Amino acid sequence: MRTSDLYIGRQVLLGTVYAVAILGVVLVLGNLFSKLQPLLVESKAPLGLVLRFVINVLPVSLIYTVPWGFLSAVMLVFGRLSNHQEITAFRVAGISLVRVAAPVFVIGIFLSGLSLWLNTHVVPNSKATIFQLFYDQATRDPASLLKPGVAVGSFNPDDKELDLKLLVEKRSDGWVEGFNLYGFSGDKSGSRVFVHARRAKLSPDLEKRQLRFNLEDAWCEAHGEDGEVKSILANQVEPLVVDLKDSSKNKKLKASSMTNDEILEAVANNPTFEESKKVKFRSEITKRWSFSMACISFAFIAVPLSLGTRRRDTSSGLVYSLLIGTGYFLFTLVADHIKTDAGATAILWAPNVLCVLLGLFLFRRAKFR
Repeated sequence: MRTSDLYIGRQVLLGTVYAVAILGVVLVLGNLFSKLQPLLVESKAPLGLVLRFVINVLPVSLIYTVPWGFLSAVMLVFGRLSNHQEITAFRVAGISLVRVAAPVFVIGIFLSGLSLWLNTHVVPNSKATIFQLFYDQATRDPASLLKPGVAVGSFNPDDKELDLKLLVEKRSDGWVEGFNLYGFSGDKSGSRVFVHARRAKLSPDLEKRQLRFNLEDAWCEAHGEDGEVKSILANQVEPLVVDLKDSSKNKKLKASSMTNDEILEAVANNPTFEESKKVKFRSEITKRWSFSMACISFAFIAVPLSLGTRRRDTSSGLVYSLLIGTGYFLFTLVADHIKTDAGATAILWAPNVLCVLLGLFLFRRAKFR
């Protein structure tokens, strides 16, 4: 191993670590405040819940920050080397650009292997655990789910006949004021129900995993399949029961929180899956493999592209990395709307293929500069 390999490899590796750390903090804090804000601000969520959430959301953020951080590090390191004429010195010494970039490809292969392990084993379990954290919090402190002015639901996705949405106007001392419960039929019958109460008392049943509401000054209105409307007015209604969903039981309905084997088993053995849903589930496996190869693909394009920054400020490498990374991950949004396995596979692998082909072209062009 040459001294140049250690010199370049150390800079790229350290740059990647720094970039991943910075991007990881941003993504983790963003998830923390977007998903736990009601629990943090209004219900003063326990420190244990926050720490468990951070630990489980960190691997999820790594599937994006590792390739993006690696791309940024390579762009910045080789942009600086080119700007300081160090690349020229290597080439004068008879070392080709491909040989100079060898440490980048070695690190890229290692990081792709790490990403594959994260995508196929760690992240699905982490996402399932995150879902379960909210259920645990709901059973421990159900009032923490009820943020005034925000509709909450659905509570029990196992119930295909009724989709519930709950909205409260105020909360104080175990009571909610302005209680509103909306129920929509899961089929095409069009039946629905609406319950309004001036205020309601919360009493969770942990054993049955239910929320129980004792309503005061309640109004109930039901719309039947034939369009008939029935209404009831009562001073007190007790108790109105709402089932809480258990994420552990519904894990297999979410492809992102399933392992590859679980996805294949669900697609093969679940007769209720429509073809579009099967495509979406199988695409999740393809996405994990294609995302895992992002570091190798970025190695091809980042090295020769960063040489173009030699006459400009090296910060332009950061701009390039943001544009490339954003364009790469946007392909997954397109793939979500593809209805065939072949189309989804082509879209998901397209950014990797484009990066490699463009990188080979740029390497060849750089050879004659």
